[in-house]
Amino acid sequence: MINKIYQKYVMVLVLMVCTTSCTKLDFVPTDYILPEFAFKTIADVNLGVIGAYAPMDYSPLSLSAIVSDEATYPQENTVGNSDAFRWLYNGANGSVTSFFYTNYQAIDRVNRVLEAMDKLTFTGTDVALAERYKGELLAMRAYLHFELLRAYASSYQAGALGVNYMQKSAISYPARENFEVVIAKVKTDLLAAKALIPASFNDKTRITKLAISAIQARVALYEKNWVDAAAYATEVINAVPLATKAQFPGLWTDANDSEVIWKLKKVTGDSRTGDFFYRQSGGVVLYAPAFKLIAAFDQTNDIRYTAYIKFDAARTGTKSKYLVNKYIGGTSAAPGLADVKQFRVAEMYLIRAEARAESTGDAAADINALRTARINNYVNATFADKPALINAVYDERYKELAFEGHRFFDLRRRNLSIERLPQDAAPTLSETVLLPTKAQYALPISNTELSVNKNMIQNPNY
Repeated sequence: MINKIYQKYVMVLVLMVCTTSCTKLDFVPTDYILPEFAFKTIADVNLGVIGAYAPMDYSPLSLSAIVSDEATYPQENTVGNSDAFRWLYNGANGSVTSFFYTNYQAIDRVNRVLEAMDKLTFTGTDVALAERYKGELLAMRAYLHFELLRAYASSYQAGALGVNYMQKSAISYPARENFEVVIAKVKTDLLAAKALIPASFNDKTRITKLAISAIQARVALYEKNWVDAAAYATEVINAVPLATKAQFPGLWTDANDSEVIWKLKKVTGDSRTGDFFYRQSGGVVLYAPAFKLIAAFDQTNDIRYTAYIKFDAARTGTKSKYLVNKYIGGTSAAPGLADVKQFRVAEMYLIRAEARAESTGDAAADINALRTARINNYVNATFADKPALINAVYDERYKELAFEGHRFFDLRRRNLSIERLPQDAAPTLSETVLLPTKAQYALPISNTELSVNKNMIQNPNY
């Protein structure tokens, strides 16, 4: 829906930088709109905010599923990107580099709206509305940079190559900033944003104060700031309950949005989240759930299994009998048109459990609470020590957050190899293990970016 609104007003919102050749002429270019003319009222600002949301899509979940151990590449897929699945990608592969461009495009839009707002004066009720919009924009800028950091940082530790934190729109050749520098700037923007958005604002299709708490929890997890991770996750957990067993299946068909903190709303005409896994025309399965993931579930009692995975015995020959069911959603006329769940309270339980396992050791309650909500006849488990708690958290993240854009980054957080079962690698005759020492363990910077930006550095070993 956001994309559609953006397209409707694109002539108002396009804020392209004038080319060098234009500056040499004696007349003002007429093929773009200056910010001072595009933004005059609070309604114009709102359209700019919507335009900044527009580029966000399901790219993080597709990136993670392809290169981790969540999915397999079935024989019937003759059109997908096997290079990414086989860990043969480099800076020339758009399937793993396009996210870099998409997020910076959105960040550029954020900065242009912020710059335009600084030149406007608001009165009356518009003052509070302008503050909220600024809060959304700052939070969006932080979130987009953090997602870039997850994808393209050489590693998640101080001193590692990160990304450039773009705080204004300008033609420049930015160098990569270190991981900890980017994290600090993300946290600064989030704190400023949180102070601007009222607690009463509860539109789940936009960034709310509670959504910022969820972002802060995720950022703290990657920073290994266990105190903040637990504290921010608790803010969300105290405000939103887990979906009941009756609600949970409908969460993925968009029958309800229980436990959702922030989502990208999809309407007819938008790109379908489900299209990443299967094509509507011809019913070709592009990516199927990995046999490793299938085996991880208690298929009888775990309600996530049927919500996430479908078995179709009627699919014969080289067709995959297993399909990703998680994003089927939509309608009969537009299957797969499911809302993208950016943050759910279930993730907060797992963040708090990991943070407590690393600090106080009191993680069992959160693990058991989530399992009780998802597994019929579940009996609370006990855990012998810290490694047992951490393993339980990671096992639960693998199942609970499957196809939501986390698995690849989760394994990287602990410097763990990506390991596939032989039957998951067999269709493409690919390797079964990706070691942390390999180049592809970190996604590459685009060759185009490297050729244009003289200060850009590629990730190691490419």
